[in-house]
Amino acid sequence: MSEDTHQKPKPKITASRRLFLKTKLLKKAMIMLEEEKQRRQADREKILDERFPALQLSGLSMQELQNLCKELHQKIDKVDEERYDFSAKVAINDKEIQNLSLKIFELKGKMKKPNLKKVRMSAGAMLGVLLGAKVKESVDFKANLKTVKKEEEKKEEVTDWRKNVDAMSGMEGRKKLFDSAQ
Repeated sequence: MSEDTHQKPKPKITASRRLFLKTKLLKKAMIMLEEEKQRRQADREKILDERFPALQLSGLSMQELQNLCKELHQKIDKVDEERYDFSAKVAINDKEIQNLSLKIFELKGKMKKPNLKKVRMSAGAMLGVLLGAKVKESVDFKANLKTVKKEEEKKEEVTDWRKNVDAMSGMEGRKKLFDSAQ
């Protein structure tokens, strides 16, 4: 093959001419975009003027002004109810769309399992993650452990200490202590 087949063909337009045309196109696009914004703003104002004409408040009596306020308040309530209904419908539709998209992924069988990273976490942080907002303060583990009942030691009956001292006095008492220790 010859070198002519591998060479890039020469452009029909020079680089300066191409740059000039690009700048002209960008200027024209900016002008058209600005005109579109102005047209949309004019349409918006026209629609708002049609739907909500300006209020004529001059020359109205106090009773007429109160009636007008009541009417406006009722309209506001009605619009708020509709807005709430629409937001509820949108939320329901969003959930339904999400569920359907999950079903589509499951049917396709192309669910990708994310690569899990090994995370080092302290016991307190792990409890915080597992239990959520329930555990703000540190957990006392000893308080949560089961208590084991120990066998109660046999307690000697408490008697009058004076009698005990009299019985242990002298050599006989020391002998009793010695005998009981063995």
